[in-house]
Amino acid sequence: MAKFQTPLLDELESGPWPSFVADIKQEAEYRKENPNKLDFQIPADCLEDLLGQLELSYKEKETHWKHGGIVGVFGYGGGVIGRYSDQPEEFPGIAAFHTMRVAQPSGKYYDTKFLRKLCDIWDLRGSGLTNMHGSTGDIVLLGTQTQQLEEIFWQLTHEMENDLGGSGSNLRTPSACLGMSRCEYACYNTQAMCYQLTMDYQDELHRPAFPYKFKFKFDGCPNGCVAAMARSDFAVVGTWKDDIKIDQEKVKAYVGQEIKPNAGAHAGRDWGPFDIVAEVIDRCPSNCMKWDGKKLSIDTANCVRCMHCINTMPQALHIGDERGATILVGAKAPVVDGAQMGSVLVPFISCEEPYDEIKELIEKIWDWWMEEGKNRERLGETMKRLSFQKLLDATEVPAQACQVKDPRSNPFIFFKESEVPGGWSHDLAAYRKRHQR
Repeated sequence: MAKFQTPLLDELESGPWPSFVADIKQEAEYRKENPNKLDFQIPADCLEDLLGQLELSYKEKETHWKHGGIVGVFGYGGGVIGRYSDQPEEFPGIAAFHTMRVAQPSGKYYDTKFLRKLCDIWDLRGSGLTNMHGSTGDIVLLGTQTQQLEEIFWQLTHEMENDLGGSGSNLRTPSACLGMSRCEYACYNTQAMCYQLTMDYQDELHRPAFPYKFKFKFDGCPNGCVAAMARSDFAVVGTWKDDIKIDQEKVKAYVGQEIKPNAGAHAGRDWGPFDIVAEVIDRCPSNCMKWDGKKLSIDTANCVRCMHCINTMPQALHIGDERGATILVGAKAPVVDGAQMGSVLVPFISCEEPYDEIKELIEKIWDWWMEEGKNRERLGETMKRLSFQKLLDATEVPAQACQVKDPRSNPFIFFKESEVPGGWSHDLAAYRKRHQR
């Protein structure tokens, strides 16, 4: 018999989709039936207490987790998120129920040996609950007690040769798409760059010194499989400078229904005959494509690399050969000032190891942000408060039209006297001289 009645949570098991409630109940039942099988190091009823507190939170419409101070492993300022119940008498099994973030391998590739070892550690010293993955990319181990933290850390680092991820006001664990290992559209080696920058910036990852969190994400192409331009302070998004490659015969094969569009992704549903004008030409955001019935043409100068045409007709169109990346900065989810997309800082940069040009840019951004940023202010919020121009000055990146996020709505431009060569009097005299008749 269950320790607590959970009618509200039970509703979450009633739909057609997999339920985290069912997973927790299954793990709780396993631990009750096998109390000595793994010599569990945390209370056997911790998961039942977890369900009980969650039911209470649903009932009272407020969380019952609190952060009771700093908790972590020796020498690290990040990687462990302290979680304490504010109802420890009622739910003693989760009086302390800390989360540990574990650094994921670049591209999130695992072998079964690694996963089995990780699960064995967590079954023994944690709740058995995992999240694969957190929003930043880490493996998230949900629920353990304070005295187990150093034990888990020792096993992770010495037995598995792995490391904790980032948490707090530091560099969060860098995250990359599968890149060249699986994807023909990758414009640079995302996994290599992610690994290299992770290795180079270990101190920033483990010892918080920033105003707030800072995230790297590496997308191999504008399809954005890790959503870099929407979710990271420093996004490296693959792109190309030359023309999209066009196979005109394959274009005709798509038009003639010989090849299914969207790589056959909607083969199970009848969308009707493929209409290249309605589904490709008219959907181009910059209207840079034309189809005259025999030939497809693309005005490269106006192409914004949205990838829609390539995704729709992958056998007919392909990315160009002059490849690199665009760097965008300042994206984030809502915290202080609402959601923000990244702003273009560098329109095109080559991505060759050891990435010195990119690292130099990163460190200039950090120097400026650490000096000017307020507490718990993301890079994008500092940019918005002090202006994008201040960031350009700090990074020594020249201003370019492609960096304009929104056109100026105020028709007047005001300058400081120090910004006018020779001062106001010189400028006024020059103006009068030019307009004397």
